[in-house]
Amino acid sequence: MIEIDLFITAVFFHVDNFCRENPPPLHPGPNPSLNESEAITLLIFSQWSRFRSERDFYRFADTQLRDVFPGLPSREQLNRQWRSLHDRVCVFFSYMADLLEADKALYEALDATAVVTRNSKRRGDGWLFHQTDIGHSNRLGWYEGLKLLLATTPEGIITGFGMSPASEKEQPMAETFFYLRTHPDPRIASIGRTRSAQYYPADKGFEGRENQARWKKEYGACIIYSPKRNSKKPWPKELRRWLASKRQIVETVFGKLIHTFRLDVERPHHIQGVRVRLAAKVALHNFCIWMNRQLGRANLAFADLLGWS
Repeated sequence: MIEIDLFITAVFFHVDNFCRENPPPLHPGPNPSLNESEAITLLIFSQWSRFRSERDFYRFADTQLRDVFPGLPSREQLNRQWRSLHDRVCVFFSYMADLLEADKALYEALDATAVVTRNSKRRGDGWLFHQTDIGHSNRLGWYEGLKLLLATTPEGIITGFGMSPASEKEQPMAETFFYLRTHPDPRIASIGRTRSAQYYPADKGFEGRENQARWKKEYGACIIYSPKRNSKKPWPKELRRWLASKRQIVETVFGKLIHTFRLDVERPHHIQGVRVRLAAKVALHNFCIWMNRQLGRANLAFADLLGWS
């Protein structure tokens, strides 16, 4: 267990090193009251489920962190600054993945999960009209929101993610994911980059021999999934269990994002808010792995990492 002030100091140290090594582009206008390192540190720390909302976190920061961050602006100003930092936070979580030596991984597990943004039974169009829709999740049933595609190493290090409306299928999401890893676009830094291993254990949502052959040929990505049991060449039980064991890590990582970093209780009003909060959760996830390694703890032992008072 580590004290909160020490944890925040460690986050700031890495964020500030990142910002010095990767200076941001210059923008016209006055400087914000918080510099970029301070704003990213607060954004990352605010994702703990200890805080029920951004409003709850701001009350905590205003009363507990004002001495450390004397330039803390109003909540509205802070939110605007946070929304402008999405691309930088995405590059930072990849920076942490490099620090954790994610390139040494033998494979990256790939899967998708639901991101709820609104109760699907409510009337009206909601805040994110035309940006979210209705989809189905084995975990939740029918829901309104987005679908998150995520890649993680066997140690739980997140190497990339992407989002789409909830009704999107996994195959086209994977197609875009692999294409952007092969043809990087700085405007979509969340996808991450192609690493040394390009084997992706996945579930049946990514099946399709034509897709598998095309992804291997065009992007060098080898998807590994078990055929359906009624297929012409079904896998034996032992092989299906072996693949399930390789995929289990991504389910564990989803659990951390959902429960430890409150992914399931966000109710955003702006799509940029969804994107930047998700990037911050991923950055916090990777940083917690780094912190646990320094303390000699298990990579994903997040529940008792901080000593909340």
